[in-house]
Amino acid sequence: MTEALKSSTGTIQLAVFFDMDGTLLQTENVALPAAKDAFENLKREGVYKGETPTREQILNVFGMTIEQIWNTLMPDASQEVKERANTLMLEYEIERLKNGEGKLYDGVFDALTRLKENGIPVFVVSNGEKAYIEAVVEHTGLSPLFTDLYSAGRFQTKTKNELVSRLLNDYCIKHAIMVGDRHSDVEAGKVNGLYTIACDFGFATEGELDGADTCVTAFADIMHIIDSYVENLK
Repeated sequence: MTEALKSSTGTIQLAVFFDMDGTLLQTENVALPAAKDAFENLKREGVYKGETPTREQILNVFGMTIEQIWNTLMPDASQEVKERANTLMLEYEIERLKNGEGKLYDGVFDALTRLKENGIPVFVVSNGEKAYIEAVVEHTGLSPLFTDLYSAGRFQTKTKNELVSRLLNDYCIKHAIMVGDRHSDVEAGKVNGLYTIACDFGFATEGELDGADTCVTAFADIMHIIDSYVENLK
């Protein structure tokens, strides 16, 4: 660990938090077909008679909490049907991940490897399900690179703001960088006093990432920003 990151009190001087969908993972290759399969299954079961959401409607919910996703995609369905939909989608996602359909953005593996080698702990901070996040890191080979995986499904948090706050406190982290592609990532970072890197290659809509400290259009651009931040801490 570099001098800037050492602490004699157990405090982590710097960590980097990464959102998953649309930041590390090209989620549309997994979650989009999984969502469509889930809706078709619900129709076959006779518990849902509405239209299957469009590609754009499904993409727009990536990054939301589980509750928000189903309230948005099927607002008139019963809670039982929403829970069934979530179970089905998770099963289809994990199946596709096991089949090797989960693709990382270019540069992700190299960047996380370099951060780990430099002694900078990296964490996943996601609104996704615990089993989904664990399956992604397992089947993309990222498991050894993360210090921990923080998900809304694991801690039952209602917002990413709350999830980030919990992580900061659990690991006694003094400084952190939040990297993500949705407004919830920018907001969670700013509310908790973090430096925010917005990824404008995921699923954000126009203007959604306003307020971030910096914005990148390719994952490869992230490392020099982190390097500059580390230098400023010394």
